[in-house]
This record gives sequence, C-alpha cells and structure tokens, in this order.
Amino acid sequence: MKSRLLRGGSRLPRRVLTVLLTAATAASLGLVSAPAAAAEENRPPFYEPPATLPAHNGDVVRSEPSVFYLDPLKVLKVDAVVNRVMYRSTDGNGEAIAVTGTVITPKTPWTGEGERPVIGYAPGTQGLGDHCAPSRRLAGGTEYEGLFAKGLLARGYAIAMTDYAGLGTPGVHTYVNREVSGNAVLDVVRAAQRLPEAKLPDDGPVAITGYSQGGGAAAAAAELAHSYAPELDLEGVAAGAVPADLAPVADQLDGSLYAGFLGYAVAGLSAGYDLDLGPYLDEDGERFVARAQEYCTEEAVLRMAFTRSSTLTEDGRPLTDYLDEEPFASVVAEQEIGDGTRAPQVPTLVTHSLLDDVIPYRVGREMAADWCAAGAEDVRFVSNLGPTHLGGAVAGFPTVFGWLEGRFDGRPAPSSCSRL
Repeated sequence: MKSRLLRGGSRLPRRVLTVLLTAATAASLGLVSAPAAAAEENRPPFYEPPATLPAHNGDVVRSEPSVFYLDPLKVLKVDAVVNRVMYRSTDGNGEAIAVTGTVITPKTPWTGEGERPVIGYAPGTQGLGDHCAPSRRLAGGTEYEGLFAKGLLARGYAIAMTDYAGLGTPGVHTYVNREVSGNAVLDVVRAAQRLPEAKLPDDGPVAITGYSQGGGAAAAAAELAHSYAPELDLEGVAAGAVPADLAPVADQLDGSLYAGFLGYAVAGLSAGYDLDLGPYLDEDGERFVARAQEYCTEEAVLRMAFTRSSTLTEDGRPLTDYLDEEPFASVVAEQEIGDGTRAPQVPTLVTHSLLDDVIPYRVGREMAADWCAAGAEDVRFVSNLGPTHLGGAVAGFPTVFGWLEGRFDGRPAPSSCSRL
C-alpha cells in the first residue's frame, strides 16, 4: 500500500520516511520506551490533580504548551499548536476524576466547508505505567500512533487525544473499562472545545476514531454519546479492531506474543472494580500483574511474551477459566460493546483484519451485526487482509481517512447492515 498522508496525495519525503523507519525499528525493539524504573519516578507536577475539580465534565483543570515529535530523535517536529490538558471526567462509579490528554490544532487555516472539525482520538494500548501516557510519548517522539495522527492533522482536523483514566495521573489505568474509557474520549473533545488556546469552535463538527484499545474506547463513546454528551455535534465514529467481547480476546492473548496485554486487563479491571486477586494468583502471578503496571507496550511485548496464565494461578487453571465465574463474570459482561441493549445513534465505521492475531475478527464483526440488530442504521463494516494486528491498522488507514471526509462533507453514510 502506498503511504499518502498529505492532502492531495503527496508522499512523505524520503528523509522523513528514513527517520520514521529508524524510529519505528527502535520502538519495535523496545529501545525508545522508558525503562520500567521510570514508573517509580516522581510524577510531573502537571499530572497531580487538585483537591477540587471544576463543576462540569469536560471542564479544563489546567493546560500548558507542549510539542509533538514524530520520532524519538526529535528531528521531525509537527508544526501545530499543541497543548497538554487536564480535564474533568467520570469514573465507573459516577464520581468526578481528573484525566489528562493533548489538544493539537493545525496552524494552517481550515479550507473545508463550515468550521474546523475536532477528532476525538482514542489511542491504542500504551501500557499502564504513568510514563506511557500518550501526552508524554507525543512530546518524546515515541508515540507509535503519531503518523496516523499526523495524517489527520494534514487534512486540517484538530485532534483531542485522551490519556485515559489513571494513565499519567494517580491510580491504576482502567484498561478496557468500557464506560470509563468512553467518558474520557467524549470529555477530551469537550475540553478541546473549551480550551481558549486551541482556538476551536465550541459547537463545531466532531468525529471519533481509535484502534484496538482505542477502537474499544471509540465504540464505547459511540454508544454513550447521545446520553453522556448530547450537545456534541458528533458526525460519526470510526473504530478498528474493537475488543468488544473480552472473553475470546483473553483466550487469544494467553500464551501469545501479547500476553502482557492480558496482564494489563487483569490489573486495570481489578483496580476499577476493587477486586482482590490474592486468592487466585500465586507469587508468579502477583509479580506478573505488578510488572504489567510498570511496562509500556513495547516493554510488555519484549518481557512478558508467551506467558501462559496457567503458570500464574494458585490452582493451575488459566485466568481465562475464571471469566465465567463470579466476581469476574459480571465485570467482564459489563465491558461488552454491542450487547444488544445499546446502539450508536450516529454513523459508525468498523474495520477489522481477517488476519488479526490479537483481537479475533469475529469479535469486531459480531459487534457491528449486534449494533444493526439493536437499531443502528448506518453501520459500515469493512474487513481487510492486513497481516497481524499492526498490519490491520495500517491497511485500515485509507478507509478511515476517506470515511471521515465523507462525514464532514455531508455525504450519505454507507451501511453494511443488510449483509451482517
């Protein structure tokens, strides 16, 4: 596939591609992510929430200028107005929490019709360590989704990217928690619209996109938007490789290259629901979950790959066996997206690779079909043959870009419901 990220189809210069390739190679080897010890460093003052939060979800607590580099060598600085923000959101108990993120506005004027759109960007799996927060990785040139974000900026869109709850800020990141993640995505868009430095319309067009963990957060936001943030002019949601049903995803992760992601899920859900893992995990299991709370994605792949969860439990059963038993069964059920009781009320795009080795293809397809059955009319499902989970993301980029342009141009949203 030819990479065309700039409006008009121009290709990236060879020098840029060389730097990006070097950066991507370093990231894949784990050379650019902060070491696990960084999780023990003092949290930067910006990420410490105040004692009292503002009155409304999406209200800005504080902001500061930031930067966005495409590479860890900090050669390729994105020419945009970048602001780190802390804003109010809501946790799974309905309590107010502080979440951080990044708002990025292109410096070039918006040339499309109407006002400049804002993309609520739900990042994919980053890790659980505070140093893994996207707002810190964007500034350090180690955010692996930076190139896709740059493609959105090149089309003139502003970006509001959440760090999610507990990622950067105190507490354990609530990884794959449906409601908390969806809230964080919707509220960072509100924060972007209320941030004077971003110079964005307070009621302009909005879309949401994300892949993998970000696909889950984007899909959750699609279901929640009409009740949680009805004032947003949400034109559509594009979600890729959505972990809509955690049980089959956990089965696929166990013992795989991405076994560390299972550790993320166990740590995040147990923290979000105050579950005591002591009766289930042996000493190795407790160390595994503790390490998961320190590592960014690259580190988890390198250091936790191929771990079988049956070696981590007191009774020798895999962790996936517990998902059908309480207290875990009800927690897992609450995370299901497309459960038949909720459906988006805006156009949605769902992409998934048939060759995905992290999130089974059938999980994404079944979610799209369930949305249609629950009354959603404008659900577009597009499969691809991108090899592996990463390849599925790259293969889906052109589809996402084209679909978003169609929403902002006011074209009718295509639907796949008749064949799902």
